[in-house]
Amino acid sequence: MKIDTGDTSWLLFSTALVMLMTPGLALFYGGMVRRKNVLGTIMQSFVALGVVSVQWIVIGYSLAFGPDIGHVIGGLQWIGLNGVGLEPNPDYAATVPHQAFMIFQMMFAVITPALITGAFAERFKFSTYVVFLLLWSTFVYAPLAHWVWGVGGWIRNLGALDFAGGLVVHVSSGVSALAAAFIVGKRKGHGHDHMPPHNMTMTLLGASILWFGWFGFNGGSAIASGALATSAFVVTHIAAASAALSWLMVEWVKRGKPTILGAASGCVAGLVAITPASGFVGPMAALLIGAGAGALCYYGVNFKNKFGFDDSLDAVGVHGVGGTFGAIATGIFASKAINASGADGLLLGNVSLVGTQLLSVAVAAAFSFVMTWLILKVLELTMGLRVDDDQEVEGLDLSQHGESGYMF
Repeated sequence: MKIDTGDTSWLLFSTALVMLMTPGLALFYGGMVRRKNVLGTIMQSFVALGVVSVQWIVIGYSLAFGPDIGHVIGGLQWIGLNGVGLEPNPDYAATVPHQAFMIFQMMFAVITPALITGAFAERFKFSTYVVFLLLWSTFVYAPLAHWVWGVGGWIRNLGALDFAGGLVVHVSSGVSALAAAFIVGKRKGHGHDHMPPHNMTMTLLGASILWFGWFGFNGGSAIASGALATSAFVVTHIAAASAALSWLMVEWVKRGKPTILGAASGCVAGLVAITPASGFVGPMAALLIGAGAGALCYYGVNFKNKFGFDDSLDAVGVHGVGGTFGAIATGIFASKAINASGADGLLLGNVSLVGTQLLSVAVAAAFSFVMTWLILKVLELTMGLRVDDDQEVEGLDLSQHGESGYMF
């Protein structure tokens, strides 16, 4: 096996793009909370870069991608990156150093639990959150990543398609966010106090950084520099643009005015939905997937009002609904003409792929919900999940970090 410098350059650049998505998420979420919680919210994303990176090196990568045990988990041979060197690994990345693949996958592991924080923003204890990051990454993300992407993983063996993380990143985080919203409970004053976003400029900047970083998220998942990376890159942009317009149009009709929050949320919804499909569909399919995601996630975000849970920053409506739609849409639109190692979908006569995609979504959702519920219940009994009422009124910035986001 010979290292290809072009493939390696593209994968390392993609890794840097995906790393930037976590600070982008911090800004996206940070602008949507009240001013007294901006630093606490940004910190929840940013600290994941530290905690999950260390967890990934010590044990996470080995559990997710290590030699298969019973089709459910990776073995412990690669703990501490033992045996993960600079030679290519034929199973995952035959033309780049094994460590390049490892660190690319690390950035996915970092951002996924950070997405969940949108459900419990403005009320979660920081000390508990750090422990939650460790537990969730180890007991939810690593097994799911192995099932879907690991050689020998049972969902991979079924033939389910998830190019860049519809199941592993978005369904898992969106459904975990739903469990978290139920267990953590509503913000103090939710339903009668006005809680508008405090800085939409910050949110739009964050969404733009996410859009930029997503080219590495999806394009880099080709693990090579070439036609497939190009196709994934192109459809990623098309879906984001289409979904931003779709959300805006539905919002304009329903509420009378198009908003910046709608445009930002719409583009992210499109990016989420195209993620599992990005290596398997062409431009027109991406346009339709984006349009569907924008409209569907607009309604998905409004479900919380009907069901009465407080998903503060719409993690459930955007990532849960968008990821589920994207995984199913992959089963409809996938084409072997785009990616010979994929499969043809429903529109090309393969009805069974939709069934496989539906089963994989159901399994990923059920596993993520139950495990997150258990982790949070244990933490609730041992450490407590929420700051106390006085600290919540004061805000997380001062009560958890002793800092203020704005010194005017």
